[in-house]
Amino acid sequence: MNTTRLKIELLCRGARTEESIDKGRKGGAGPTGGRYFTLPDETCIEIPLQGKFVESSPYRLVQTHGNWRVLRGTRSLVEVKPVPRPRFYEKATSDGTPMRKVAVLHGKDCLASTVYSKCVYWSSGKQCQFCGIELWHSERLIRKQPKQLGEVAEAAFKEGAAKHITLTTGTPPGPDKGALMLAETTKAIKEHVNMPVHVQLEPPHNTKFLEILRDAGIDTVGIHIESFDEKVLNHVCPVKSNVKEYFEAWKSAVELFREGQVSTFIIAGLGETDESILLGVEKAARIGVIPYLLPLRPIAGTVFENVSPPPPRRMIKLYRSLVETLHRVGLDPRKSKAGCVRCGACSALQEAFLFPP
Repeated sequence: MNTTRLKIELLCRGARTEESIDKGRKGGAGPTGGRYFTLPDETCIEIPLQGKFVESSPYRLVQTHGNWRVLRGTRSLVEVKPVPRPRFYEKATSDGTPMRKVAVLHGKDCLASTVYSKCVYWSSGKQCQFCGIELWHSERLIRKQPKQLGEVAEAAFKEGAAKHITLTTGTPPGPDKGALMLAETTKAIKEHVNMPVHVQLEPPHNTKFLEILRDAGIDTVGIHIESFDEKVLNHVCPVKSNVKEYFEAWKSAVELFREGQVSTFIIAGLGETDESILLGVEKAARIGVIPYLLPLRPIAGTVFENVSPPPPRRMIKLYRSLVETLHRVGLDPRKSKAGCVRCGACSALQEAFLFPP
């Protein structure tokens, strides 16, 4: 089994492990319930360790004599190394806030933070049904301050723990969809350290807000539609059902940030058809957008918590078609300057691009 196939298998099935092992965070934005490891070729993966689907995984993660290995049955497949806990987690910002509450390490070198941990759609019951952004404990910071993030970014960079930054947000009220907050935060970060910054937000109501992001020094942008299947969007992500709005925002963003520096999450396993994914991927890639395909990660406490990710064979087929499209239109995900596409821990896109499964 090559690295690409192994990564797909683990992303879709997770690995069973001992209860005493830290299995990662349980709530918040993005994929949860896993930990970051590197394979022998330095490929990084967040292996799912929590969730009902993991209970039936044929894979086990075991630790013996300080070494971690992935097993299938009694057969040892590969040795993996956990990404080390960064030292800045033990430090505090100038206002006394523990740095680990401001930003955390994703993958092996991406500093990540949810700048605003609430979303306007949760109060109306229209939130994306797979999302756990508001499933946080009482000690979590709802709003990270720009100065705090600047100080954490500087500490992480000086330590050598981070080389790029991802800033995401729940959608606040207002037409900018969080752009002004993200721009202010990026300016503060770049006053402390010159690291590439990626931000994620809904399509703002006006192109001027994307221009504000560019002028703030942001390097890459993620505008995530999640699915191209309109029936799925209407049910799972009701506020994202205007596909035309996303294409218009992507076109504007590509003009400002250039081809390959704009991306969108595509989650397989929400109930969509393969055809909807492949047609949407083709259209998005042709205008310079990287379709960041990944399997569903069921999050405890959400509507999708007991839904299983798609089977590996389906993801293999989808990744093969996706990378053929990327090669055909001349988009290389490895050239992304910052963010999830560069990190790659939750998707097999980079591996499939180099070594199709």
